[in-house]
Amino acid sequence: MNMFARVVVLLLAAAPLTLAFAQNGDGLRDGLIAIGAALAIGISAIATAMAMGRIGSAGVGALVERPQAFGQILIYLVIVETIIIFGFVIAFLINGQIG
Repeated sequence: MNMFARVVVLLLAAAPLTLAFAQNGDGLRDGLIAIGAALAIGISAIATAMAMGRIGSAGVGALVERPQAFGQILIYLVIVETIIIFGFVIAFLINGQIG
């Protein structure tokens, strides 16, 4: 299943969330906000996982050849982690918790 199909399945799975919020006055609005926040975290988590896998496997190969490069490889891995942190910040902004 390709990436687009997975996103569509996630959106369809999140559709009952909008109906759960529909009991209140602004149900559809609150549900769409929740889906937007979930997409911000979900897409950034998928991107982080893909990048961490590639950098991690290349880093292990580099460590076998040059063990003194551990610090440099660790920095590369930490830089990728900022993607998911930005996803969390955007999700909190969308929910109106901060900002």
